Amino acid sequence: EVQLVESGGGLVQPGGSLRLSCAASGFTFEDYAIGWFRQVPGRSREAVSCMSNSDGSVYYLDAVKGRFTASSDNAKNTLYLQMNRLKPEDTARYYCTTYYSGCESPYHDWGQGTQVTVSS
Repeated sequence: EVQLVESGGGLVQPGGSLRLSCAASGFTFEDYAIGWFRQVPGRSREAVSCMSNSDGSVYYLDAVKGRFTASSDNAKNTLYLQMNRLKPEDTARYYCTTYYSGCESPYHDWGQGTQVTVSS
């Protein structure tokens, strides 16, 4: 059974940093692509990052390039998202997700998410 549990969200001032964690079980990161998407109520889901299961390369949303870094600890089956220089427009609920196959395939499983609020 695939399980994904996000943590690390919270309230932070603009310019601050947070590190999100995703504890995964029931699969390994070599089986499927894995990444993060975010969602604001009333808006469409927005893919933030995706880590390829084929070569490990990471793709980022243009709006977060240079500020966010995705990484993984495969031994712990944990995915991370380091978020620096946060902006109010980064405010959203962040979800860890698997894909059906590679990064261009649909989302498959995701967790409950963790809320990130950037405000002064």
